[in-house]
Amino acid sequence: MTTLLHDTAPDFDQPIAVLKHCHGRIRKQLATLDKLLVHLPEHGADEQARQAASAVLKYFDKAAHLHHEDEEQDLIPMLRAVAQGEDAATLQALAPVILQDHKDMDALWQDLHEQLNLVAEGGAAALSASAVQRFVQRYTAHMEREESVIAPMAMRLFSSEQMARLGAAMKQRRGLGGETDKPSVGQSVADLRKDYGQASLTEEDVLDDPMLQFTQWFEQALKAEVNEPNAMSVATVSSEGRPSSRIVLVKQFDERGFTWYTNYDSKKAQDLRDNKFAALLFFWSELERQVRIEGRVERTLDEESDRYFRSRPLKSRLSAIASHQSAPIASRAALEENYETVARQAGEDPPRPANWGGFRLIPDRIEFWQGRRSRFHDRIVYERQADGSWTRQRLQP
Repeated sequence: MTTLLHDTAPDFDQPIAVLKHCHGRIRKQLATLDKLLVHLPEHGADEQARQAASAVLKYFDKAAHLHHEDEEQDLIPMLRAVAQGEDAATLQALAPVILQDHKDMDALWQDLHEQLNLVAEGGAAALSASAVQRFVQRYTAHMEREESVIAPMAMRLFSSEQMARLGAAMKQRRGLGGETDKPSVGQSVADLRKDYGQASLTEEDVLDDPMLQFTQWFEQALKAEVNEPNAMSVATVSSEGRPSSRIVLVKQFDERGFTWYTNYDSKKAQDLRDNKFAALLFFWSELERQVRIEGRVERTLDEESDRYFRSRPLKSRLSAIASHQSAPIASRAALEENYETVARQAGEDPPRPANWGGFRLIPDRIEFWQGRRSRFHDRIVYERQADGSWTRQRLQP
């Protein structure tokens, strides 16, 4: 049995090549395991066997976990953010398999770890052939999946900026570069860049009615499994002219506008009493899209608010009753006590409190934004006319 020397690794400016190089090193360690199975019965835990066992332990106890973290924390999330169509479907099916492989291989490694420790210490001269075979077979199949699908997909989809971001994350994970070379978070913000390029948006692409166009984009966000596609920023302005924004969930949109529900004593409700105009923003990073909406806000009818309130889970209704939204309170314990008091008194079907209900923004301006390469984005804006019709034009990025 001979010891294999490490070959020169590629630099982290080629992160996919680094990951493939890791696979090469894994294959060498797996080959060493196979050789140990043959070597130990004949030679026992001699110096060569002990060194080989120590090398395998060192690699799979540390380096392999870093490789798994590269994939789990950076490579796969970055692919999910850019994959579309068939790529997205392939990734949706394959990513859970890869992540489960990591867990299963870790479990298989624990069995081998104890056996190899004994060999490395000269305390035993045997390995379980079945344990070695399961570990080798699982790792080999896993690497083939990644090399045949994941690596080519990344090479095809990632921009040079994304490759650099992946390589930097992998390098930092390994503690390379030194603290003196590492800028502060505040200093590094200017260097955070993601180049967009999944899609384009032309005047011919969009529908005549902006609400139908929004519906089309929203359906695509649902299909792409965007994280909380119904989350939107609501920006209001107080009587003193001070803007304020927060994230809420849209609960309905149709030709009348965009509806959400809240406490009528909240900060946003107070602002809307003084200034009826607001702005909404949907941002779907996975699709490199945002929709900006401006307009006048009105309260929904009591019947609509009642109907939605009754549709909420009981605990959500109790929370709405118990919380005086935006008002100060002494502690979390006091908040919980309010909830428990309401829960004891309200029963199974509490009515909607008078200070809770819906708002609807009636849009007069809707802009659709599609990210493009080099910040040369596509922007198409609709504006409502006095007769209710919509005009449409392109804006410069």
